[in-house]
Amino acid sequence: MTKSKSHTLPHQTDRKFVTDAGFETSMLFHKGYDMPHFAFFPMLRTEDGRAAMREYIAPFMETARQHNAGFILDTNTWRSSPDWLDLLGYAKRDHVEINREAVAFAQGLRREFGSGADVIVNGVIGPRGDGYDPSSIMTATEAEDYHAFQVGIFADSGVDMVSALTMTNTPEAIGIARAAGDRGLPGAISFTLETDGRLPTGETLAHAIAEVDASCSRKPAYYMINCAHPDHFTGMLQQAGDWVHRIQGLRCNASRMSHAELDCCEELDDGNPLELAQQYSEITRLLPKLNVFGGCCGTDHRHVAKICDALHAD
Repeated sequence: MTKSKSHTLPHQTDRKFVTDAGFETSMLFHKGYDMPHFAFFPMLRTEDGRAAMREYIAPFMETARQHNAGFILDTNTWRSSPDWLDLLGYAKRDHVEINREAVAFAQGLRREFGSGADVIVNGVIGPRGDGYDPSSIMTATEAEDYHAFQVGIFADSGVDMVSALTMTNTPEAIGIARAAGDRGLPGAISFTLETDGRLPTGETLAHAIAEVDASCSRKPAYYMINCAHPDHFTGMLQQAGDWVHRIQGLRCNASRMSHAELDCCEELDDGNPLELAQQYSEITRLLPKLNVFGGCCGTDHRHVAKICDALHAD
């Protein structure tokens, strides 16, 4: 265990936190790293890859420092669960080490670039299946058993919290939340939404949050929305309700494209950073607890810097 001190987490304060942006799309379209199955953790195993990751993350941490915000430093593990590692040809004996390496690298980045900033090391968990298509859904118990592998490694390696990103369905979210609770780790659940503001299963975000909370003895620390453009869900947020107080994080796409369109595009749609920042500012009026801000597909440091500027102006 390498964790040395306790950090104040987003659900414990109203302080703002910054995350990075669309790491995978930045590496793919800006840097030319084309990874099978959208799995970018192999970059950790090459000197050039590690250098590219350092170059990518440093300006985000500097932006957080300049705005007196905390920084949530994700591990590069969105595609590092057992099924994906098997699909990518990694032997079972390597599965644990790959995830440990990712945590150790993030902890090294905190030491290297985190001076003067409150940096949280966040163990990232991705969906077992496709991030857009919920055609195969586990039961909550199956999801807990499956994701306990990564959660356990993160807990033993000393992360500060875990986050499940791009969740398409509630049973998988419940399983991850239970696995995190069993290991005493604060966990954030981030759902992805379609252009109609609903989960890919058709479920409303309000119902999904209520179902996860009701199904866990240790509820998630908070919820997020990622991999969707503000235009896709702002109308849904305007319906309000107690559930909006559970949403504390936002990592939007730069593009207004649907998930199906994004899957097929061959050129990066990086949208309009200033417009996206203004939309984030407007959404803060609908989500009173919102204090985690970053980006997803198509975004990069430009977008996050503009978002921080817009929030600071408020």
